[in-house]
Amino acid sequence: MTLRLMTAILSLGLLTATSAWAAPTVGQPAPAFRALDTRGQPVQLSDFRGKHVVLEWVNPGCPFVRKHYGGNMQATQQSATDRGVVWLTISSTEPASADYKKPADLGAWMASQKARATATLMDDDGKVGRAYGARTTPHMYVIDPQGTLVYAGAIDSRPTARVSDIEGATNYVRQALDELLAGKPVSTPVTQAYGCSIKYMNAG
Repeated sequence: MTLRLMTAILSLGLLTATSAWAAPTVGQPAPAFRALDTRGQPVQLSDFRGKHVVLEWVNPGCPFVRKHYGGNMQATQQSATDRGVVWLTISSTEPASADYKKPADLGAWMASQKARATATLMDDDGKVGRAYGARTTPHMYVIDPQGTLVYAGAIDSRPTARVSDIEGATNYVRQALDELLAGKPVSTPVTQAYGCSIKYMNAG
């Protein structure tokens, strides 16, 4: 097999994967899902119909996640949940990855960080992450009470792993929730997510 042919095959595979993982469109219904939390309890999106919901993809081994868990993510979570917003943190890291944490370990890590998420969900097979087109940790989504996806993208406007860059950054999730809870449309509904690539289980 020639190098050119191999390159063409790989490119086709990448395009196919990209198409298969196409993110849902903001303004359309958020994909339904069901997953177990770190305590083994089932959680499904439909449980929270009528509420605003935030989805956050997490990997404790990622420096971008650690940047925001220096206090920024917890403060954003608390600001949301104090106002009745449901916050679901999701791990789509495959069990074979060195970054994988078992449910009890991930739950303990969240507790050690004083996280304010409503629930932390295990997505070992990556079905939830793929349904949303989640690619990085963190990757953030906001769903309105009607079940419509109204925000998708980054936690904030400074795509670095430096804690010092949090100050002065626009927190897109907080901004979106502030606007929604005030009865306004989300002014910045889509941004480019940044962080570590999610280590998905091989779909093949």
